[in-house]
Amino acid sequence: MRRHRFRSPSWTASLAWKSAVFLTAMCCTLAALLGFLVHTAVTRQTVEQAREKTLSRLEVVTDAYEAGEPLPPGSGIDPPGLPASLRALAAGGERGTVVAAGPRRPGDPDGRGGPAMWAAGPADGRALATWTDYSHSARTIAGLDRAIIGSSLLAIAATLLVGLFAVGRVTRRLHQSARVARRISAGDLDARVGDPRTARPLRAQDEVAIVAGALDTMASTLQRKLQAEQRFTADVAHELRTPLTGLSAAAELLPQGRPAELVRDRVRAMRALTEDLLEISRLDARTEQVDLAVHDLAPVAERVVRASGTDTEVRVGRAARVETDRRRLERVIGNLVANAHRHGGPPVVLSVDGAVISVRDHGPGFPAYLLESGPQRFRTDGAGKGHGLGLTIALGQAGVIGARLDFENPPDGGALARMTLPEYVRLDDGDSDGNPGRDGGPPSTDDPDGSTRNAPHPT
Repeated sequence: MRRHRFRSPSWTASLAWKSAVFLTAMCCTLAALLGFLVHTAVTRQTVEQAREKTLSRLEVVTDAYEAGEPLPPGSGIDPPGLPASLRALAAGGERGTVVAAGPRRPGDPDGRGGPAMWAAGPADGRALATWTDYSHSARTIAGLDRAIIGSSLLAIAATLLVGLFAVGRVTRRLHQSARVARRISAGDLDARVGDPRTARPLRAQDEVAIVAGALDTMASTLQRKLQAEQRFTADVAHELRTPLTGLSAAAELLPQGRPAELVRDRVRAMRALTEDLLEISRLDARTEQVDLAVHDLAPVAERVVRASGTDTEVRVGRAARVETDRRRLERVIGNLVANAHRHGGPPVVLSVDGAVISVRDHGPGFPAYLLESGPQRFRTDGAGKGHGLGLTIALGQAGVIGARLDFENPPDGGALARMTLPEYVRLDDGDSDGNPGRDGGPPSTDDPDGSTRNAPHPT
């Protein structure tokens, strides 16, 4: 039988909830301690006063007994209602007091009197006792206890509200810092916390302001370094284009032969790498502009596979249209297919199912670092086979066109790259209200390349 472990709700992990529990526990403990001390002190003082009063009365009763005079009211020899413990103490020749029920009074429904302070002493082998009314003192102590409980609850509520307000201000600032940190991790290097306590260096700062200032400083430093790297990459790529152009022209003048072919091949590789570096720098700078149009996804994928010249099987399921930048989409598909052939194993299958494109190979699969943190530039695995810039560019271009690119290793082996695009949904022209298409324009016709364009208005 499988046992399910209890899992506390996620909100219980918040700092505000923990602070509320801590403040409540501390307030309850403090209120209980102070209430106990006050109750004990007042009760002791009240009992001592009642005891002194009753013992003084016992002395008067004893003098009257020894003088043979009538005993005052509320006293007597072994009076009814005298507690047995006090009776035994007096019979043993000692004096004592005790708080217990007083003698029965007329009209008491339970047959017992109210609380009383009894005092008894020896008298010819019997107990000479007297008592005083203790009900007023008992009511005073009970009222004090109620006041202690009420004031404690009020103090707990006030402390809890003030504490939650103070903690709430701190947690809001912490949440703001966390949101900025997530924005920075997502690529928004312009995000800053901007805590007002960090604006003036001479102003005293609490711990949250110190963390916010450190986060802003880290973001600014990281932004400067990344911008310097981006400028360096773009400058290097631009500077390489001119000599590579001349080198490519010079390579074409070489006589035919194996050495000339090797030179031309290396020049083509360097030119491709330079173009990739330029594309990476543009993606990093976030200056790319998309040219959106509606395309049938399957024909675009088939055209990319044909242009690649690779032995790639294409499987088309449900047809779908997507609104995207065709050039960037073809770039992503081409990079995924090229990566599958270069680093995977046959057979390589490209599947189109609705707005989802999957490229599957049957090689060793993606390395662990790629599945955990995504493609990394020029990262190599243990076998020394790198993934270059192809997957990095594919991931960047997918983000530009609003697609999601996922990498995984299927259970039966190989590697699977899945790209999900936003599917284009167009309302029918002949709907019940007689409205035109989604954008209110005339019906569209398909271009031969699978894209759509608006039909001209009739004249």
